Amino acid sequence: MSFHAARLSRATIVVAAAAALYIGAVGFTPPAWAHVHASTDTATRGAMALVTFEVPNESDKGAATTALTVALPDVASARTEAMPGWTAKLDRDVSAGTVRSVTWTAAPNGGIGVDQFALFRVSVKLPDADTVSFPATQTYADGTVVKWDQPPLPGGGEPEHPAPMLTLGAGPTAHHHHANLPAAHAGTATSGDAVARVLGGAALAVAAIGMVLVLLRRRT
Repeated sequence: MSFHAARLSRATIVVAAAAALYIGAVGFTPPAWAHVHASTDTATRGAMALVTFEVPNESDKGAATTALTVALPDVASARTEAMPGWTAKLDRDVSAGTVRSVTWTAAPNGGIGVDQFALFRVSVKLPDADTVSFPATQTYADGTVVKWDQPPLPGGGEPEHPAPMLTLGAGPTAHHHHANLPAAHAGTATSGDAVARVLGGAALAVAAIGMVLVLLRRRT
């Protein structure tokens, strides 16, 4: 191999390594987002709210999600949004005058397929509390049942199957959050993006340095 070819080969290796590092950085995603989430535009204590549950299919066997049950914090009333291909049933406590849960069931041969998600909405009056939890049960066509009912870990960490949760504010300007994301985890997504940007910048820097070295050696 000639000296010029050897220098070109080394330059190619440097650029390829930098490109691989950059692609890996761009592809970096915080690992805990594929869970059941809850969100609302009215995260206010004691207010009526339309709560949306985002439910992904996480089956590694190709089974569809065919049912979702969400426990409600003993709300006085609840209404579900009409959803094609699904039926909704409210579990009422007649003696107490409250609604304990809502269950959505897919039509035969329906459900949430692999690599898909669905949005389930229910209108409820939120409790007068700082946070509200909506433990959920996800059922798959193959009989697998996944319970999303674990509270945040001590220190703000996220468990394996976090319960959907909302952080409520005292006024109309309160912000809404994803269900299972405490403040510490919400920051994780931001830090993940920052890491990706830093790694991407480092990769470009490595590529630039490599090209400069090749040019300097070529001139000598």
